[in-house]
Formats: sequence, structure tokens, C-alpha cells
Amino acid sequence: MADFPQDRFDDVPTEVLRVGAHRAPKKKGRGWAALGWAVLATVILTTGGLIGLAAINSSINFDLPFLPGPEQEETPTPTQTPTAEPTLAPDVPLSILNGTETPGLANQVGDALVEQGWAGAAEGVGSRANASARDIEETVVYYADPSYEGAARGIVLALGVGEVRLSTDYPGSPVTVVIGSDYKPLP
Repeated sequence: MADFPQDRFDDVPTEVLRVGAHRAPKKKGRGWAALGWAVLATVILTTGGLIGLAAINSSINFDLPFLPGPEQEETPTPTQTPTAEPTLAPDVPLSILNGTETPGLANQVGDALVEQGWAGAAEGVGSRANASARDIEETVVYYADPSYEGAARGIVLALGVGEVRLSTDYPGSPVTVVIGSDYKPLP
């Protein structure tokens, strides 16, 4: 230890029983106490995080008694979705999108639907355009609300090809027809 010259702060009265903090010897076991608190905090935070993750993400299961596991959760019974009968709904505005390389196919399909009684496919009532993708293979009729399912099925029947899907991907139109390469114009 270095030997420093004496100054006025080194003269401590004898009746004072304390020693300066910078000169006191370290208590034995202080390092172990700090390590113990650090380990305890790590275990608590890790356990809390895992429990929170298991509660948020149902694919993670720790089989803890206070968390619902797969065997404790009720599985919903599948319900049969009723399908609507194909109907002619001439007042429903239709959007027709050409998803193929054939130029003008949206107009051809729109004109064919108008001839079959679908007034909503007429220019000015509905819309006709090219789809963003030009390599769509299957024709799909999207309907935005379950009340339009019958009209969507009627369009599939009128086109002779395609399937129907409930979707909100096309919010500007109640029924959107995306023509794929499986569509063959009627002679």
C-alpha cells in the first residue's frame, strides 16, 4: 500500500468509532449476495417472459398448471357453411379484371355478362381493367359480403368456369371477377 503524507483529515478523534468508507475492509460474502440477487432477478424475469409468451402464442406450451394447455382448451366444432344458390342479380355492380396476357379480355367478359342479363357488368355501372398480375391461372369471383354469394355463384355459372371466395381484398366493389387463363370465351 502506498504511504501518503499525513494531513489534517487523518487525525480522527478517538471517541469516533467509525472508519472512513474508503478504508474499511470489505465484508466477507458481499460478492455472493450480489450474485444471488442477480440470479434471482434473472430467473424471475425469464419465467415471467416465458409465461407471457406462452399466453400470447398458443403454439408454445409449457404444460404449466395455471396456463390452459391444448387438452384444457375447448376445440370449436366446425359448422357447415351454407352455400347460396346461384342467382341472377343484375343490379349488383361488377368489377372485371383481366389476369391473362389476352388484351381486351375484361371487356369481352363484361359484354358477355351484359348479354346474359348482368346489367352491373355494363360500362359505367361496373368497371373493367387489367389485373396487376398477368399470369393468373384460375378464374375467381370474389364477393365482399355473404349476401352477394348467390350473385357470385351465378356469375361462375354464367362464365362456365371459376370458383367463388368471400374476401375483402377488393373493397371498391361488392363482386369482383378476376379472369384467369382457364376462361375460354363462349362462341
